[in-house]
Amino acid sequence: MTNDKSDNWLEIGKIVSPQGLSGELRVYPVSDFPERFEVPGKRWLLRSGDTEPQPIELLTGRYISNKNLYVIKLAGVENCDQAEALRGCKLMVPASDRPQLGEDEYHVLDLIGLEVFMQASGELVGTVVDIIPAGNDLLEVKLHESFATDKKQKTVLIPFVEAITPVVDLKSKRIEITPPPGLLEINN
Repeated sequence: MTNDKSDNWLEIGKIVSPQGLSGELRVYPVSDFPERFEVPGKRWLLRSGDTEPQPIELLTGRYISNKNLYVIKLAGVENCDQAEALRGCKLMVPASDRPQLGEDEYHVLDLIGLEVFMQASGELVGTVVDIIPAGNDLLEVKLHESFATDKKQKTVLIPFVEAITPVVDLKSKRIEITPPPGLLEINN
């Protein structure tokens, strides 16, 4: 039954290491919303081994662009040892706390399970099974049997950029793709 609880929470980042000596923490973001890390207020911390996140206060945060990391300060974390104790913990927010999205923004969770079609032919490529955060997010797509000519290849990674995934239709649960030749590595 562990699944029920996780539906109530969204992971927004993972604490990777202490930063400096004053208890600051480096966080690898899995959320596209900078305010999650920069706007002071309540967040939740899931320690490894715990099932329920604990509330914690975010005091400050700043983005380090060349590292794709945030450096944050949490209330009660005053020194390097306390920060070190939080290495590997996840930062969470309640699932209900979704920022309003701009027109071309999507929640990662909304994309999982969508079917992916070739825009030109309408052919079913497969189903989105995961999103891999990178400079541009990558959609991991489990190939449909009819599409996977090479049986060894079960999934493909498709860059989630407008040029390649021009249509994302959450209502009809479909994504249409216009991949450049060779991207799907299926053209034997």
